[in-house]
Amino acid sequence: MKFEWWAMPREDQEVNGLYSKYQSSFRQPLKLSDVIETALGEDSDYIGVFIPGGHGALMGLPDSQEVKAVLQWAMKQNKFIISLCHGPAAFLAVGDDPLFAGYKIVAFPDEMDAQTPSIGYMPGHLTWKFGEQLQAIGFELLNTGISGQVFQDRKMLTGDSPLAGNALGQLAAKALLAEVEQK
Repeated sequence: MKFEWWAMPREDQEVNGLYSKYQSSFRQPLKLSDVIETALGEDSDYIGVFIPGGHGALMGLPDSQEVKAVLQWAMKQNKFIISLCHGPAAFLAVGDDPLFAGYKIVAFPDEMDAQTPSIGYMPGHLTWKFGEQLQAIGFELLNTGISGQVFQDRKMLTGDSPLAGNALGQLAAKALLAEVEQK
C-alpha cells in the first residue's frame, strides 16, 4: 500500500490516530481474492467499496475479474460504491454487463488527461480514454473540468479529482453513517 504523503493531514489527530491503529494492516493488506472468498456474502459486514483514483487505477483494475466480482457483489447487495478521480475506470471491469447503465458520475475528464503531458505531469499521452469507455457501458459523465465536484447517484458516490477528496469524504461519511443508523 502506498500513501500520498503530500495529502496526509498530519495536523489532524483523528487521522493520525487511525493511521497508527491500522499501520500494521497497511503494511500487509488483505488480498482482494481472500476478501471475496471470505467476507463478501449476503451477511457481510462491509457497507461499501472504495476505489481510489490516480492514473494507477487505469492499469489492471479495468480488466480485473476480482474487481468485477466485488462490483457485482456491491450492486447485488445494495452496498455503497465510492470512487474518485480516475478510480471509476475500475467500473469498466464489469465489461458488457449493463450493471451501471443510467448511472451518473463525475470523474477526471478525458480532455484534462490529454493536457497532462504538456504540463509535464505525464511523460506521454494515454493510449485510451476511460471516460469514453465508461459512457459506452452506460454511464453519464456530468463534468468536463475539475472543480472538486462530487455527486451521488443512488449508492454510488464519486468525485472529479483530488480537489474533491475532502468533499467526497464528507459526503461518504454522511451517507455511510445514515445507512448504519437505519440498521
